Amino acid sequence: MTATVPDRTRRAPLVRALRSPPVGRNTRTFGALAVVLGLVTLLGLVMVVLSSTVPSLETTGDPFFHVKRHAMWLSLGVVACVVTLRVDYHRWRAPFLTTGAILVTLGALAVLLMPSPFVQVSNGSARWIRVGGIVVQPSEAAKLALVLFAASLLSRRLDRVGSIGETLLPLLVVFGVMAALILAQPSLGTVVLLGGILLAMLFLAGLPARHVATLVALGVGAVVLFTFLFPYRRQRLISFLNPWSDPYGAGYQAVQAQVGIASGGLTGVGPGGARANLAYVPYAHTDFIFVTIAENLGLIGAVVVVVLFLALGILGIRVVRDAPDPYGAFLAAGISGWFVLQAFVNIAVAQSLMPTMGVTLPFVSYGGSSLIVNMAAAGILMNVARQGRAS
Repeated sequence: MTATVPDRTRRAPLVRALRSPPVGRNTRTFGALAVVLGLVTLLGLVMVVLSSTVPSLETTGDPFFHVKRHAMWLSLGVVACVVTLRVDYHRWRAPFLTTGAILVTLGALAVLLMPSPFVQVSNGSARWIRVGGIVVQPSEAAKLALVLFAASLLSRRLDRVGSIGETLLPLLVVFGVMAALILAQPSLGTVVLLGGILLAMLFLAGLPARHVATLVALGVGAVVLFTFLFPYRRQRLISFLNPWSDPYGAGYQAVQAQVGIASGGLTGVGPGGARANLAYVPYAHTDFIFVTIAENLGLIGAVVVVVLFLALGILGIRVVRDAPDPYGAFLAAGISGWFVLQAFVNIAVAQSLMPTMGVTLPFVSYGGSSLIVNMAAAGILMNVARQGRAS
């Protein structure tokens, strides 16, 4: 793979790049990615409509409040996707952009630690910054910022990937500061995702096996430590191991999720008839939207969702394989690994295969920051696919 960039795209201003046709050509991988992402996003919109009516009515008095907000965020996400699709992905490699993204993200995460009327607290977690009617979740932007920073650094130091001082240390410092700020919110699930994303990119870069094993061991140890240090996380673990021991207390969410999935059967109860639609399952339009899918559409619908994310992962591997340069390959690996890992965690939590982690299903769950950031990242992934060597 070569790191050459056409002179035309180097010189073209950002505005001209937005006005000009997207860089590259419509490869088969690009087309397949567009179809998969379109289907997943459309499914998400339908499921938010079904699962958010009751919570919207209870909290705002408007049964379509969350639907209208989701449609607005989706529209902004499409705009973000178009922008990142049309602008040559090599532009995001500029040091002032990658470093700037990290600094802005860390600054926003630090703001959450300060008492402020702009910080929104929900269920004991301070994860959102509210300015007027706009709510921003910096931890979502942290995923994309980390991918951009790591891809730029690894592609520049690919021949020194095993060097602790030159490559590993800068990455681990950035990740460590991010992790510390996010853990203070608190959000262990997001830290686990960030660690998985970084590990996938380091693995692609050819990090020596002993270093990979060390990082995995340290990561697992840190997760165990932060689980047992805090009572509420210990309680989550206990309820995960036996949710039926307290079905109306700590295990309520897991029990209702299991009941909802089981109620769906093979073909589902049909749109509109699910218990998840009536708020029996907490957060049925966000963290537990997979339960909504399984109950409304049954095992068939749930399998379709799993297949779509598996297809997204396979297509991501193809983008990595056919990327025109190492930077594109690292971007594709980080973004596709992020989507698939987050989907895996969300689906596993919904089926009580993992403790509750507060992780949404990409492109499907209700959300603002998450949807816009995911769509922007998807545009970058498709941009790399358009410039790939595949036919």
